[in-house]
Amino acid sequence: MNKNGIIWGHILALFTSFIWGTTFISTKILLKEFHPVEILFIRFVLAIIILWIICPKQTQKTTKLQEVLFAVAGLTGICLYYLLENTALIYTLAANVGVIGCVSPLFTAIIVYLFYKDREKISVNFLIGFLLSIVGISFIMFNGMSIHLNPIGDMLAIIAALTWSVYSVLIKRLTNYGFSIIYITKKTFLYGIIFMIPFLCFSDCHFGLARFLNPVNALNLLFLGCCASAICFASWSKAIKLLGTIKSSAYIYLIPFITIVAATLILKEPVSRFLIIGTFLTLGGLIISECDSDKNYYKN
Repeated sequence: MNKNGIIWGHILALFTSFIWGTTFISTKILLKEFHPVEILFIRFVLAIIILWIICPKQTQKTTKLQEVLFAVAGLTGICLYYLLENTALIYTLAANVGVIGCVSPLFTAIIVYLFYKDREKISVNFLIGFLLSIVGISFIMFNGMSIHLNPIGDMLAIIAALTWSVYSVLIKRLTNYGFSIIYITKKTFLYGIIFMIPFLCFSDCHFGLARFLNPVNALNLLFLGCCASAICFASWSKAIKLLGTIKSSAYIYLIPFITIVAATLILKEPVSRFLIIGTFLTLGGLIISECDSDKNYYKN
């Protein structure tokens, strides 16, 4: 990879992480009037419309295995990840979901180590970082409460992080087949929308027009559909292609800081000392675990 490509990869990963760090706020606002599945469906329908306008005629041949990979990527990274994340926001703070989500690079590294040939043994640094992050997540989940816990939202956020890791590894695999970034993004969005339909049918959704006429709702939906989905999924896929799965995933570390600042400024959410301690422990553990990322760089 040439130097310019690496620089662009870092820029794209940084841009994507910054935008995604604020999406928790938009979703939290929309959840006042929209069901989680509604937000997902509208968001990605808008996104795929935009991508089809940008590249209306782009088609590429795929094998049966590649179609399966596209389908699983759409299920994990588009449908399940966001459904779990949006549902988590009902039960817990936006800041919590943002912080817990940065355990995803650990899951990504584990998947790469376990299922791909070009890997090295899990290092001591990786194990120390993982344990430190788990302690940090525990601080976030408990958040100063005495055993009076309702960690449903936080557990959903952890499961969401795992599904995102699966998606990231699959995207790296798909980019290696030579598919264009826009094509990969459109294809995964399409499968994600298809998988959302059963959830949409069995949920308590109603498409009243009055909610869409609210400027706050309309702007947040446009932000999620256009910027956070159509643009950012393409930029994230490109970053993965340029930097690799593990290196690009490291930028997820920035998301909780962005989310906490945005949640404090916009939603006026409280920031307790337990959340701050948990944040630093989680991020510290993830940084320690990434110390070996250069030699464990995933190239397949």
